[in-house]
Amino acid sequence: MRFLRVTLTLQTLVLLIQAITAGMLLSSPGGRAAHSVTAIAVVAVVLVNLVAALVARQRAMIVPAVVMLLLTLAQMALGMAHMKTLHVPLGVLMFGGSLVQTAQIWASRRTVPAAA
Repeated sequence: MRFLRVTLTLQTLVLLIQAITAGMLLSSPGGRAAHSVTAIAVVAVVLVNLVAALVARQRAMIVPAVVMLLLTLAQMALGMAHMKTLHVPLGVLMFGGSLVQTAQIWASRRTVPAAA
């Protein structure tokens, strides 16, 4: 469970950095390279998060991890096709979804009663 918390937090952080590099892409010549590198980081972290969910055997975490992987693949395809009208809102959705998941998993830590 702890590893899942770490991977979800890292996923949310990497998606935030991806949004920052998207802004750099639009405003500076070196932005494309930074956005490409962080895109690879997003794929890697999303895959690690899926593995963590599978290892934890928590169905409530596996389904969102699979959905995030599918959204990441769609996001990559849309980005490569330069379809900003879909690429940008999907990125916002991914960050928001990851943030909600991260908040939920950290909140679940507080609701578990202490063992006697």
